[in-house]
Amino acid sequence: MTTPPIRLRVAEAQLLDSTRRHFFGQCALGLGAMALNSLLAADGLAAPAPQRGKVAIDPAQPLAPRPAHFEPKAKSVIFLFMAGGPSQLDLFEDKPKLRELHGQSPPASLLAGRRFAFLKGNETLLGSQRKFERVGTCGMEISELMPHHKRIVDEVCWLRGMTTDVFNHGPAKLFMNTGFNAPGRPALGAWATYGLGSESRDLPGFVVLQSGPRGPRAGASLWASGFLPTSFQGVPFRSKGDPILHLRSPEGVTRQAERDFYDTVGALNETRLEEVGDPEIMTRINAYEMAYRMQTSAPDLMDLSQESQETLDRYGAKSGQPSYAANCLLARRLVERGVRFVQLYHTDWDHHGDQANNLSEALEARCREVDQASAALVLDLKERGLLNDTLVVWGGEFGRTPMGEVRATIGRDHHIDAFTMWLAGGGTKPGCILGQTDELGFGIVDGKVHVHDLHATILHQLGFDHKRLTYRFQGRDFRLTDVHGNVVQEILS
Repeated sequence: MTTPPIRLRVAEAQLLDSTRRHFFGQCALGLGAMALNSLLAADGLAAPAPQRGKVAIDPAQPLAPRPAHFEPKAKSVIFLFMAGGPSQLDLFEDKPKLRELHGQSPPASLLAGRRFAFLKGNETLLGSQRKFERVGTCGMEISELMPHHKRIVDEVCWLRGMTTDVFNHGPAKLFMNTGFNAPGRPALGAWATYGLGSESRDLPGFVVLQSGPRGPRAGASLWASGFLPTSFQGVPFRSKGDPILHLRSPEGVTRQAERDFYDTVGALNETRLEEVGDPEIMTRINAYEMAYRMQTSAPDLMDLSQESQETLDRYGAKSGQPSYAANCLLARRLVERGVRFVQLYHTDWDHHGDQANNLSEALEARCREVDQASAALVLDLKERGLLNDTLVVWGGEFGRTPMGEVRATIGRDHHIDAFTMWLAGGGTKPGCILGQTDELGFGIVDGKVHVHDLHATILHQLGFDHKRLTYRFQGRDFRLTDVHGNVVQEILS
């Protein structure tokens, strides 16, 4: 009597699973192990999903709201990412001594053992030609390039002692967004939605908005879920047309017909899920359901004509025209609808001194594009009662050097030892200035905050001990901050 097909498949699965366990025990990360697992995956018999650390997730509802480790101060995050590295020395740090020594060689001791992306060693000090003013009760220094920031100096917390480890754009962006300088790790927004889920049923928990002439270097790996389930990856919204391609129903397909289609495909996927146990099938099911719901919610979200002309003017946005300003307004609308993490990328802050990226017209243009809308977002959130539990973060992957870089014009190279970022809301101290650099703006003398510290602090405000928010992958517990990071208590209210 022959073995029934279902029993044969079970026997094959057991044999393959036994083989896999023995093989992986012998060479956990070898090429042979990866090859075998690939073959098993092709047959739907790959190893089960990694354990989900300290977070209990319902596979059928991966974005359902979940409790944090402790009571969070922030329910959502808006990260305004200035891709390319804004010059803190021309925006937020007035250095009279640097202007005094303009054109002179920097002290040799200052550069000893330091690495830069493009400096050759013969560059001279570059004092900013911009006018600065101390404003607000906090006395923050603001450049003439950022006049609208003068309205929010006492609403935000200034980090003037930021430091990072990586001086090239792609790896540095990855480091600021994922805590690691190579692709493959989950983004900060993915960790946030993995830990907390989302309060929105009709929109993704992690949304990405882009503006500027091109996308940021490192691309989609900046908002990827890495080894976390793909339900937690960032979803880019387009700034023109449908927010997501192919979201609109085809011509002639009714809403009911589409519902029937999703139900049929969902039933087939559930059958396959029961058969092979691959959690990514559940991700696929959830993606179909989210797409169906977003056909109604997304167009409504993107319709800025619903906003008053006064609000549009306040941000500097125009209905139907994509811009950083429009994205800031969309970010507010997203957190109003319960989205957990919104990431804005605005590119072309890389002011080396090229014709299109310089410290004169190009820097002025970038500041005009972001200054008004960034300030408007903070004030709008405050007036609507949303700033208390929304954490806004502004900054790039690194800063710029006090030494000039001579190209077509004079610019500044990448600088990892000292730069400026700011945070607003979400339980941070308004009007707080943390960090001080030396008289040339080269190094930090007080209030140093590393990228890992920033990540630890953001997770803390979301209600997480960054050391306990982990995910088991390849035999170890990973976390956003790796083995580093301390919460910056000085900036918390």
